[in-house]
Amino acid sequence: MKNFILAVGLLIFAGTALAQGKSCEELKAEIAAKLDGKGISNYSLEIIDKGTAAGGKVVGTCEKGSKQIVYKQG
Repeated sequence: MKNFILAVGLLIFAGTALAQGKSCEELKAEIAAKLDGKGISNYSLEIIDKGTAAGGKVVGTCEKGSKQIVYKQG
């Protein structure tokens, strides 16, 4: 029973950490690495406030959903 309670406690803690979200720069670097790994070049990633006109494709959200990362080709 102790192990079950410990496991539930750890899962709740992990869920809280994930809900806080990643930093925008960290997520932007991860997305760039994935794009580079697929051989995609000549692109830009821009961090914008949520609700701002993107002018590209939203590929990620960060800072608890308050910002978005936008992909633009070219």
